[in-house]
Parts: sequence; structure tokens; C-alpha cells
Amino acid sequence: MSDELWLVRHGPTEWSENGRHTSSTDLPLLPEGEKKAIALRQRLDDVEFRQVLTSPLIRARRTAELAGHEDAEVEPALAEWNYGEYEGLTTPQIQQSVPHWSVWTHSCPGGENADQVGARLDKVVQRARVCGDQRTLAFAHGHSLRVLAARWLGLPATEGRLLRLDTATISVLGYEHARPVILRWNC
Repeated sequence: MSDELWLVRHGPTEWSENGRHTSSTDLPLLPEGEKKAIALRQRLDDVEFRQVLTSPLIRARRTAELAGHEDAEVEPALAEWNYGEYEGLTTPQIQQSVPHWSVWTHSCPGGENADQVGARLDKVVQRARVCGDQRTLAFAHGHSLRVLAARWLGLPATEGRLLRLDTATISVLGYEHARPVILRWNC
């Protein structure tokens, strides 16, 4: 086995269900989100992880807890993309004042751009790769995990735009012939 980085997106929240950009607003999981997080436990129980990391935000920490990893280490780099002034808004709402806006191609006033998020998540990639033929499990958020996957693959952070990621899913990054690859996505 070579290093693997397992990604778990938190369960659904009110804002994730409504397409609202949610970074620092610390929303709880919906009851359905809690059920989905509990269901992740049986899929993760038989897998051994050298390190388990979580975003500091409650929706990721609670998902980790319900999935059987209440001892997950808080890793600040796993926090969601900082949307700045766009916090709580949907893409169509933002596009009313900034036509064709996308988090992948435009800035977030008062927040982060893709390169900043990528630089932050490179730290998580490094942590996972120093494990030495071990698995790392990371609980986090839609946009940040998509950027994390892009950076694992050696791609610019903006290429995370190609990787749709649903709530309460597991994705696995690893290697094939010594090259970083996606082993499973959005399962």
C-alpha cells in the first residue's frame, strides 16, 4: 500500500441544501445530516487510519464524531474556503452583481481566492504524504476538499471545479504507478 488520503465531506446543513456559500458561519448538521454521518461509520469502521483530521467547524467535527472518529485532530487548514462578503449567498445571487461569477475564477471580496486556499491545503497534502504507506482521513467541506484533491493530483487549485462533491460522501486519493490519482470519488 502507498499513502492514501480519504476525504469525507460533512453531512447536509440548511445552507448546503440551499446552495448558500458557507465558510465561517458555524451551522449544525440537519437531522438528515446526522443520520448520513452515522451511516458513514460502518463504511469507515474496518479501515485503519494513521491520522484523522477535521476542520475546526462544527459541521465537520460532528460528522467525524458520528462517523466514529470523535478523537479527530482539528486541522485549521481544512476549514472551508473563506467567501468573505459572499458568505451566505448563492451563486445566482452573487451573479446578479458580478455576471458569470464563480468561486473558481473570481475573487471573494474580504475572503480567499483559489490560490490562497490551495496554499493552505498543501499543508494537508504534506501531512498525508509523510505518513509512509499509511492512510489519513480528513473531514471537511465541499470546496476545500475539491481543492485538496486538485492539489494532491498536482493540479492548480482551480481544477477542483471539475470535481463535484456531495455531502456525506467518501472519496479516496492515492497512487498508481507512483503517480497521484483518484482511487474513488463521491462514494
